[in-house]
Amino acid sequence: MAKHGKKYNEALKLVDQEALYEPMDAVVLVKKASTAKFDETVEVAVRLGVDSKKQDQAVRGVVVLPHGTGKTKRVLVFAKGEKIKEAEAAGADFVGDQDMIIKIQQGWSDFDVCVATPDMMSEVGKLGRILGGKGLMPNPKAGTVTFDVTKAVQEIKAGKIEYRLDKAGQIHAPIGKISFDDTKLNENLRALIEALIRSKPAAAKGVYLKNAAISSTMGPSVTLSLTSFR
Repeated sequence: MAKHGKKYNEALKLVDQEALYEPMDAVVLVKKASTAKFDETVEVAVRLGVDSKKQDQAVRGVVVLPHGTGKTKRVLVFAKGEKIKEAEAAGADFVGDQDMIIKIQQGWSDFDVCVATPDMMSEVGKLGRILGGKGLMPNPKAGTVTFDVTKAVQEIKAGKIEYRLDKAGQIHAPIGKISFDDTKLNENLRALIEALIRSKPAAAKGVYLKNAAISSTMGPSVTLSLTSFR
């Protein structure tokens, strides 16, 4: 069993482990229980009532958090021709085609998100093992394979995050920083949960939102009441 430090244990005393907290109350408590000296990320874990082993019950999507994540993402765009200029104008940090592919094959990885135009995917596919292993492979479902590179880059810069069901049937996603005010964190939280609801597979039966918890990087988790979402 993992041992926690004195600060964590003191913070844990603030949380009623048997209680279900309304979203805003949970946000306030998570901030109160934060004791780290750095600006912790606030994360949400949601357990869904789906079978992660079944293809027709997969849950994956994207949502633009209204107040961003508090982290500026470095965006790489694979494109050619006029789309290179479009990506640069949209604010992409790195843009290229074969030159970027070669650079990545040589070990470069100084980026957080990849976007690719459809006509580049046959070449980008060669990076499957490298990008796929890091969860960076462009994907149409995530909106990162598109000719509309302006929209893709601007949404990522504005705070778009991708969520994806893991093998345990859970979704984990960041919703901001401890330094965000309560209202912004609450609105980001609601945006994520509402996006998950819209992503409910038709094959899912029974209770879809099983349970959820919110926590900071180093702090204790606070269990959410999902009544207002259901």
